[in-house]
Amino acid sequence: MRPARVAKVVYAIWYRETVRFSRERTRWLGMITQPLFYLVLVGYGISSAMTFRQTPAGPGVSYLAFMYPGILGMSILFMSLFSAIGIIWDREFGFLKEVLVAPAPRWAAAAGKALGIATVAVFQTAVLLLLTPIAHVPVGPVMIVETLMVASGIGFTLGCLGILVAGRMQSLESFQLIMNVLTLPMFFLSGALYPLHGLPGWLSALAHIDPLTYGVDALRNVIYQDGPMRALVQYPLGVDILVLAGTAVVLAIGAAWSFETQKC
Repeated sequence: MRPARVAKVVYAIWYRETVRFSRERTRWLGMITQPLFYLVLVGYGISSAMTFRQTPAGPGVSYLAFMYPGILGMSILFMSLFSAIGIIWDREFGFLKEVLVAPAPRWAAAAGKALGIATVAVFQTAVLLLLTPIAHVPVGPVMIVETLMVASGIGFTLGCLGILVAGRMQSLESFQLIMNVLTLPMFFLSGALYPLHGLPGWLSALAHIDPLTYGVDALRNVIYQDGPMRALVQYPLGVDILVLAGTAVVLAIGAAWSFETQKC
């Protein structure tokens, strides 16, 4: 198979994913309202009753500011995993069969889908950066670029996970059930809503195998490069990126395998 033909397949699937996203106005609405709901209602509600006075960050650290990178991670998580639901719809309407019988490697379709999800994650994060004044988060050109780069990595990694799961599901109901089982534990174990310092051993172990933990931590690394919030960062940025990259490779292989083994 010529590399140019493979590249065309990847591009076609990527382009279809991005165009589908741009035309779905309800997804745009949900993309903004859900994070805003968590940030304003949950964030302001909890921050009105507490601050991080007893954490390594010291006094005066706003819970709303702490929560903001976690909200970005949450948005990417839900978008990436549930975007894979398109595979189920494509199977129902016959489009997936046309892709599988095309004279191109099946893994190229999985790659295009994952890259499309990563691109949507970048657009989504760019829009949510408009909420920084609400969270009192400092904004700068370097921070914006680095945040979008981390968002693309998180989106690709979690997109591959969604593709891996969707490729093995035969019904929409089964996919939604599995996604609900995955998303909530991944979200709550990621440290998006509370610091991971001082967790019980078994809960800390679960948090450390959650890929979103490293994604949220990477976002905190690039958003809070200075100041007291740095004390709540778990790992150096290089460690977060290395773990995300390794997880992405493993999940990308799994996503490609799920496409390769599907029956027409």
